[in-house]
Order: sequence, then C-alpha cells, then structure tokens
Amino acid sequence: MGSAAPSRAPRAEPPFAALRLLLAALGLLLPGTGDCQLHTSCGIQKCTTDFVSFTSHLNAALEDFDLEFCKALRAYSVCTYRNSKVCRGNLVYHSAVLGIGDLMTQRNCTKDGPTSSTDPEMTHDPCNYSGRTEVREHRGGEETPPPTYLFCGLFGDPHLRTFKDHFQTCKVEGAWPLIDNNYLSVQVTNVPVVPGSSATATKKITIIFKSYQDCTDQKVYQAMTDDLPAAFVDGTTSGGDGNTRSLHIVEKVSGKYIEMHAKYIGTTVYIRQLGHYLTLAIRMPQELVMAYEESQDLQLCVNGCPSSERIDQSGHLPLPVMGKLLPWGAAAHPLSGYTLETATTKCHEKILVKDIYFYSCVFDLLTTGDANFTAAAHSALQDVKALHPSKEHWHIFPRSGGGSVGRGSKFFVSLVLLCLIFVAYL
Repeated sequence: MGSAAPSRAPRAEPPFAALRLLLAALGLLLPGTGDCQLHTSCGIQKCTTDFVSFTSHLNAALEDFDLEFCKALRAYSVCTYRNSKVCRGNLVYHSAVLGIGDLMTQRNCTKDGPTSSTDPEMTHDPCNYSGRTEVREHRGGEETPPPTYLFCGLFGDPHLRTFKDHFQTCKVEGAWPLIDNNYLSVQVTNVPVVPGSSATATKKITIIFKSYQDCTDQKVYQAMTDDLPAAFVDGTTSGGDGNTRSLHIVEKVSGKYIEMHAKYIGTTVYIRQLGHYLTLAIRMPQELVMAYEESQDLQLCVNGCPSSERIDQSGHLPLPVMGKLLPWGAAAHPLSGYTLETATTKCHEKILVKDIYFYSCVFDLLTTGDANFTAAAHSALQDVKALHPSKEHWHIFPRSGGGSVGRGSKFFVSLVLLCLIFVAYL
C-alpha cells in the first residue's frame, strides 16, 4: 500500500499521449477550449494545473518515475473528489475523473497511498532532491526554473563524454577521478587492452556516496571485471532509512548491469560490464556537480582529460584509410583483423546513425579487434538516451572543416593523423 506496483518490466512509452488527450479535454493544451464548461465555483482547473506542476519535471527514464507519477495522480483524484458537489454536471470535471481512472489503471497505481501536495512546507522530504528544490521556490515566493541536469559517460578505449557534452578519447592509464565534489566521488582504473600499447579500457570503478544529513551514511561501491556486485562494499543495498530508499542499488542483469539511484542528490548511475571491461553513465544536477573546491579540479567528467592524455584532436578520431599505405609500406590493415570496411559494417549492425558513437566503435575495433567494444558503444548511446536531459544533444556529430570529414560522410578520417593510431597502439 502507498506506492506504485514495484514491477519494472519493460513498458511502452510513458503515458504522455493519454495525458495530452486528458489535458486537451480540460482546456490546458488548446487555449480557449473548455472555458464554456467551467463554473466559477468549480475548482477542476486548479486541480489540473497542480497535476501538471507535479509531473512536468518527471523523467520517465528514472527509477522513481512510477512512484512520483502515482502520487500526483492520487493528489489529482483527491482534488476532484473535493470538488465533486460544486462541479456536478461539469463535462470537464467528469472528463478529468475518467482520465485519472484510466491513467491509474495504466500505471498500476494504488488508490490509497502518499500524494503530492501544493504545500511543500507540509510534505517536504529532505532526502528527495527534487522536493528540496520545490521548497526553495516556495519559500522564495518566485517561480524558478527546474533544476538543470548534466550527463557524463565513459566507455570503450576509453571514450569520455563530459558534463559539457565534449567528446574525447584518452589514454589515462591507471586510476583517474571522473567526479570529485562535495557529494560524490567516482574513480576509474584503466589498464592496457593490448600488452605493450597505450590503448586502455576500464577494469575497475569505485564510487563514494558521501554522508548527507539523515539521508545516508557514507557508502562505497566498487566494481571490477567479472565482479559487478548488487551491493555496497559493506554488504548493504541501500543507504539511510530503508523506507525512504534515498539511496539504493538495482540489479538489472546479474553480474552485467546495475543501476544506483541517489534520490537525495538527484543522481542516477549506470554501470555495465561488456566483454572484459566496464562502462559508466551518470546523470547529476548541475549545482551539485559544481560544488567542489579548487583542490578538486582534476575531474575528467568536469574538465576533460589533460591534453597530454588525449588521443583525439578536438574530438577527431584518427582512422586508417582503406587502400592507403603506411609510410613504411605496410598495408593499412590493423593487427586487429578488421579493415576499415569490415569494422564499419560491424558497427553499423548496432549503431545506425553515424555519430561519434559509431566512429568510436570503428576506432575501437580497428585498435583492439574486440567485438565487445561494438556492444559497449551501442550501450553507451542507449544510456545517453535514458539519462541525458536534452534529446537534441543525444547525438554528437564530427565537425566539418579543418581537414576532417563532417556529418554525413561515409568515413570519418583525419589524413594528417594517419600514422598516430599505429604509433600509439601498435
């Protein structure tokens, strides 16, 4: 009782199509409609406006979506019940009641349970980041924009997408901090992929959730190749009060894929193992990302890789050209067993859009010969789609100009850097 059904089985798109129909019927999406049906004493429009405010910030990709959406629906239902007498005979009111019932059935919401409130002072949950931001807005008396979320990801050989949406390919052998702020620390350890070369990939990830008020004690999580636990190092699966679930781990695929949800800092982390290496994706509020001291400025997710560790040049990956010869006369046919043509075909099986994830896949196949890097690039792109807040920024395309080939090209090639891949990796 009191929450959405716990089932997390694959589901259709969020119920926003049904929601749009409901709101249109209530006159909130089609200006001027519905007004003739509203009685001055009927509060259905206020009920609907509150529901919109409760749900407009929700992200269907996040683990607590069902819980928060059901809370908003129950609050909507309570509000309509309170207006049942004064709204009797009002078509907009009756449309709302039917629409709420349909949505609660679709989302498996229980009729009894917690509800969203228009008074954050009364229902403020200090261990819910989105709730804290609503309280600040309420106390300030002014409408403020919803919190801005940022995304960072690391995968493959390794390829880094920073919080600023800069895409880099780096060597970074050994232990490196991805994130180190007042709330969270994330460190990765990269090892050589091929003995004797500087090509590396991630074999270990350590995450420290720092203690925060009464929401959680400090929790440490550690993953290594062939050891992707669904628990923190102390054996627990959550932090703080088990009822609030302000921090918890969800195992999606045993030994292969876990998610961590830190509601108290509005943060979600995905970790996967693909082949022998790990990938990481994280979504975090901007104001918390930037909460760090000067001494903590070495953070790859924030500032990118040091220039001495970069393999790409301004995001341009060097790839050997089919049919060209190396300066010493050897065929441009990497020891990986893949040619540019076969690597391109292999990556196109998983990634249809020729964006930077596609070219990263080709790069990794040519440099390592490990087909698991194809799955890593594909999963990294799927994680972007689940966690990145801006759909228009999901794909990053190579920039044209400067001697490189731009968006829509058959191959992304930097002739000037033709030899670099062999000097660095063979």
